[in-house]
Amino acid sequence: MVSKVTRRRALKIGAAASALPLVHIRTAGAAGKVSIVFYDAWVPAGNIALKKQVDAFAEKNKVEVQADFLSTANNQIVITENAEAQAKAGHDAYSFATWEAPSHLDDLEPMDDVMARLAPKIGQPNATAAYLAKKDGHWMAVPTSSGAQVKGPCGRISILRDAAGLDVTKMFPASPSSPGLDTWNWDTFLKAAEACAKVGKPFGIGLGTTGDSSDSAGCLFASFGAELVNAKGDLTVRTDAVRQALEYAQRLVKFLPSNAVSYDDASNNRVLISGQSALIFNPPSAWAVAVHDNPPVGADCWHFPPPAGPKGRFVPIAAYFWGVWKFAKNKSAAKDLIEYLSQREQSEERCNATMGYDMPPWPSMMDFKVWETEGPPQGTLYNYPIRPWHKDVPLVSGSPAPPSIGVEIYNRGTMPTMMAKLLSGQSINDVMAWAENELEGFKR
Repeated sequence: MVSKVTRRRALKIGAAASALPLVHIRTAGAAGKVSIVFYDAWVPAGNIALKKQVDAFAEKNKVEVQADFLSTANNQIVITENAEAQAKAGHDAYSFATWEAPSHLDDLEPMDDVMARLAPKIGQPNATAAYLAKKDGHWMAVPTSSGAQVKGPCGRISILRDAAGLDVTKMFPASPSSPGLDTWNWDTFLKAAEACAKVGKPFGIGLGTTGDSSDSAGCLFASFGAELVNAKGDLTVRTDAVRQALEYAQRLVKFLPSNAVSYDDASNNRVLISGQSALIFNPPSAWAVAVHDNPPVGADCWHFPPPAGPKGRFVPIAAYFWGVWKFAKNKSAAKDLIEYLSQREQSEERCNATMGYDMPPWPSMMDFKVWETEGPPQGTLYNYPIRPWHKDVPLVSGSPAPPSIGVEIYNRGTMPTMMAKLLSGQSINDVMAWAENELEGFKR
């Protein structure tokens, strides 16, 4: 959630942010100076690749660049971001996570000119990016692959095959075909969850209030057409679609881990890496750690699309954006830097460095070779990106509610909490009444 800081604290942090250590400097200075904050990548090689690209831009354009990498740990990057916005001082450009971009649209310089120049080269980004980064039809931030991810299933090949009778490598091979799509739905998912739970390898799906739980619950609800708040801001909890989603969830939660309610964003990673779970919803970071820390598990993982529901197949995404503050001292150089870093060549280079973790929001970039070549097993990442034949719909959990409400639905874990209440024995009617009361509060 967005951290609150006093104005005095904001001014202090803003001043401190301006004095952060320089990571890369080129002192030719013909085009002046520009400063930018990047998020400190979960895969460290991503930082190295990005530093190299910033260095190349600085050299070519004769501009002095200050690039600082701030961690998501303890909300360091978010606290500094809010401090700079309040103090109207700090860096020229900034990296914004999924729900941070819409909370700062009034503080950002329009980026329509950058997006217009990018369009002929790389096309248009997905609709979720527009939902988060547009205001009154204008782009206020540029979607980026750095830090962005898809949170589809990552499953254990052998457990799903032996316990549930699902050979995910044949259902979703490393080729432009997915013969398993027609049967990969929430009913199949439920049967597999029950079978894996019976052999002591439950699906590691959390019912906590952090991002991973909100994302997995969000794609379940969306596939039933279940919206808690519609695009107009109207409450839509008491609908048949929401009831159908809850009726399904009531059956599913019985087969989830006993501690699912206390899950945080590291819990699902741990159960996969340690060999305790047959399936989680996560980007390839958990698999990448398993490859090094528990090789037999890493070599037994396969990524594939989420199951489909009556209203389609939805894949949760975590988006990132680059924006330029209105108070920036060198808006021109900041925009040029962002445009350079957004090109296909730079995006693919960073994706290669992160072993396929970074997910471009641009459909034209869904053909990077890294997803074909990474392993073990080779091909495990082939179906990680949103392939056209998957017929996936990118989803940010909390949408299509107005972003000011959607961020509350997401950050407070409204949907996984509804599922947790079903697990505790509450009735569907009671859960819907609770959610309606919560959502009314978000609207005030």
